[in-house]
Amino acid sequence: MENKMVVLNKSISKEILNNLLKAILSGIMIGVGGTIYLSLDNKVIGAFLFAIGLFIICTRELNLYTGKVGYIFDKRPSYLVEVVTTLIGNFIGTFLVGFLLKFTRIYTKLNEKALTLCNIKLDDNLVSILILSVFCGVLMYLAVDGHKRMENPLAKYLSIFLGVMVFILCGFEHSIANMYYFAAAALWTKKTFLYLLIMVIGNLIGGVIFPLTYKIINKGNK
Repeated sequence: MENKMVVLNKSISKEILNNLLKAILSGIMIGVGGTIYLSLDNKVIGAFLFAIGLFIICTRELNLYTGKVGYIFDKRPSYLVEVVTTLIGNFIGTFLVGFLLKFTRIYTKLNEKALTLCNIKLDDNLVSILILSVFCGVLMYLAVDGHKRMENPLAKYLSIFLGVMVFILCGFEHSIANMYYFAAAALWTKKTFLYLLIMVIGNLIGGVIFPLTYKIINKGNK
């Protein structure tokens, strides 16, 4: 019995580590997408190329918080551990990209643009941030779920690129992308973490709106 428990604990630890590593890689890809966006003056092209991050995350089956929260009510309670692990890993990945770019020639421009963007967010009020985060959560769920469900290759990838482009061009708040922007801006205060927490909550609310609605509709049709 003791040996079985040891094996089980090792298996759980390995699974958590694997999820964490996949989440860190996902955070790195969001950081790369954010770097592309900050590097370009054309917002439309920047938004389109930012989507390369989610494209790689979906095709490589990496772990992104906004891609996972929509399935909370479809999974066992233990799934929450995976979601929390993903959030932590995403933060580590985005932070690493923002930190390492400090030692490159492109950082000055990135830092200036990131600071401008982050100050706009921090000058906003919490209700606004929450609402914008909810809408982003909706789009991210639809983008990721669309990629999973659609069989047509063009539709699968359009769901990713359109979902990302729309949330960026609308000014909706993506908690993981913002982790990277704050890292690139080197802007870490109590207020920063408070706003990130509201974004995380808003993304969660937005992520579960559609799947919960589907459940209600399906129950009503039975």
